[in-house]
Amino acid sequence: MENKKSEVGDIRKKNKALILNAAKTEFVTFGFKGASIKRIAERANIPRANIHYYFANKMELYQELLSNIVSIWNSKFDSLNIDDDPQTALSAYIRSKVMYSRDDPDASRIFASEIIHGAPVLNNYLSTDFKVWVQTKVDVIEYWIKQDLIDDINPYHLLFLIWGATQHYADFNVQVLAAMDKQEMDDQSFEAIAESITTIVLKGCGVKTRNI
Repeated sequence: MENKKSEVGDIRKKNKALILNAAKTEFVTFGFKGASIKRIAERANIPRANIHYYFANKMELYQELLSNIVSIWNSKFDSLNIDDDPQTALSAYIRSKVMYSRDDPDASRIFASEIIHGAPVLNNYLSTDFKVWVQTKVDVIEYWIKQDLIDDINPYHLLFLIWGATQHYADFNVQVLAAMDKQEMDDQSFEAIAESITTIVLKGCGVKTRNI
């Protein structure tokens, strides 16, 4: 019986992932209003009825997709605490954000589109859980400042700078490629991006290495 439940759970997880991946492509191509459940089913190569088995409607599907995106992004910086070395913590966060832009650019573009349109779905999250999440990061950065581990900079603007710089390579990929006269960004390019942004941010913050 347990094996049967496990098998059903695995099938459910696999089918939802298939649908969400197809939905990501659809939403980034047509936006929420233009997206079609019919085309999502075609992209996933499954009957339309299968989508409605897991999601009541397009809005519910879009909400879960956004929730997953936010959850993955936040998890990369969730463990930050005052005992962390700022150089190590900020370097790791910047690199993870850059590589997420490399590995899942559509997720970044969907999130950007949601915010640009006034965050109709994420508005409640932005005024509740998001504020709490950001404040915990601000508290750590302010502690680093008090300990003279980084310069006296505005913690919010530091976070905005990291978000904007790292997500730029996903959200404005066409512009980046045109400016750099490239056909595509390979792994080596993204490593160079991570290194450059890290150097700029750490120097701009006046990060000092914690003495242990």
